[in-house]
Amino acid sequence: MSMAVTKQQTGRVSTTKTIVGTGIGNAVEWYDWAIYATFTPFIASQLFSKADPASAVLSTLAIFAVGFVARPFGGFLFGWIGDRVGRKTSMTLAVGLASLGSLMIGIAPTFASVGAWASLMLLVARLIQGLAHGGELPSSQTYLSEMAPKEHRGFWATLIYTSGTVGILFGTLLGAVLNMTLTAEAMNAWGWRIPFLLGAAMGLYALIMRSRLHETDAFEGESLAEKRAPLWPQIVRHRKQALQVIGLTVGLTVIYYVWGVVAPSYATTALKIDRGEALWAAVIANIVFIAALPFWGKLSDRIGRKKVLWSGAIGSAVMHFPMTWLLKDSAWQLAVGMSVMLVFIAASAAIVPAVYAELFPTSIRTVGVGVPYSICVAVFGGTAPYLQQWLGTTMGVPQLFNIYAVVLLAVSAAFVFTIPETMGKDLTH
Repeated sequence: MSMAVTKQQTGRVSTTKTIVGTGIGNAVEWYDWAIYATFTPFIASQLFSKADPASAVLSTLAIFAVGFVARPFGGFLFGWIGDRVGRKTSMTLAVGLASLGSLMIGIAPTFASVGAWASLMLLVARLIQGLAHGGELPSSQTYLSEMAPKEHRGFWATLIYTSGTVGILFGTLLGAVLNMTLTAEAMNAWGWRIPFLLGAAMGLYALIMRSRLHETDAFEGESLAEKRAPLWPQIVRHRKQALQVIGLTVGLTVIYYVWGVVAPSYATTALKIDRGEALWAAVIANIVFIAALPFWGKLSDRIGRKKVLWSGAIGSAVMHFPMTWLLKDSAWQLAVGMSVMLVFIAASAAIVPAVYAELFPTSIRTVGVGVPYSICVAVFGGTAPYLQQWLGTTMGVPQLFNIYAVVLLAVSAAFVFTIPETMGKDLTH
């Protein structure tokens, strides 16, 4: 009896360590990206020349985009480490690298003191974070999917977007609190550095937590020959699965960036909704998103992955235009529009980590997901905010972007037909 209880307690502790170690590292990575966007004006004023403020902001945003360019390389590097050395090692190195990038930004000297070297240090830090983020998602997704009980894998997979959204919310709220409590002079002088130094500290904690995790049975069960098998022939052999990852991701990444990331900024700049009210509307919508994720994850474990993926893609496509038309001049409209869209977006976001892992064999699971996923997010997700702004203001045809987003959702819905029903698949092969 006591042995059974001890075994049950050990299993519970191991599960908690897995969830906390994976979740906090993923939250830190997403937090890093959120605070960079939130504190862009301060970074621009401190690490670039003040002679041309507009140019400084554009340069800061350009460096933000460089992080997306680095993601595919991170997907390959950390994917290789994950498939050859271990999932745990890949996850630990990724969060350590992200922590280093945050530290570099937090302690970067100002443009006034060292000139262009300050801008260069920011560029290097963002490249490091881009590499780390490109490796974080495939590594943590693979690790979590392999550690999860196969009958609950869809539910466990929801931790990826849940923890990531918590990281974004924390970064956004921290920005709001600092802006309210510190003077403009203090924010410019040192206040903007606090979130980055805090990110570095949280990353260090996540690194320690991950270093104590166990490797997955799926990876441990592979033979030495399988772990050392040439990677490129396997990538070529699984090119269909790589294309499926891109197809399933393309609609999700664009619609998520539009409604989950850019909507508050768009509402403030284009619709003149109060910035503070837009922030709180986004907080409400993201809480709805977090609540919806486990619902879809559990549902996928009962009715299958494909039905849930279709619900997400088709639901998002159907509701995109009505929710866009709802947005006019009020924060409540933004809160409703974001919440409705994020409920449907959550259907895909909740379970794609499990779906991706179930598409590939153990020997190529991390890099097989990491490279196509990172390329797709960089090409389509990373350009979505710019494309939306360019088509809306420069070209004067905002509906063209909306059509583009719906077409990509249709592409993702069509790709669901190409994948097998993978619910409950054994990941040890």
